[in-house]
Amino acid sequence: MKTIAICSSANFYRQAVDIQFQLEKLGYRVIIPASAERMKKSGDYDVDRLKSWFGNDKDYHKKVSLMRGHFAEIEVADSILVLNYQKNEIPNYIGGNVLMEMAIAFYLNKAIFILNDVPEESTFLEEIKGIEPIVLHGKLENISTSS
Repeated sequence: MKTIAICSSANFYRQAVDIQFQLEKLGYRVIIPASAERMKKSGDYDVDRLKSWFGNDKDYHKKVSLMRGHFAEIEVADSILVLNYQKNEIPNYIGGNVLMEMAIAFYLNKAIFILNDVPEESTFLEEIKGIEPIVLHGKLENISTSS
């Protein structure tokens, strides 16, 4: 069974849980970020509560732990799926943290899927295109023909 690690902004963790379920129905083992897993169990998707480091610099160790943990999950996965929806009025948003996750997957020669189109307005456009991801154009079922 192929394993897919989902990568996304914390703002999209509710969607990550839904996509996890859909991919599992297609026969994949799916890894979501640890924070998304906790949010799923609690039903609380309040991102501000998660990102306590914005209000307290001493909490950045939590972000470090979350990042290292998900990097390790990417390492054991066969591929990653980037969930990129609209955020802050930016269509198909991919932020810095997800770009780092994409870079890890790229370095490890993992397949990199992007759910929606490439974010043409991104300051990371060159890097995103340079990774040569497989764009699913919003059609999750395309992942089975590409993986």
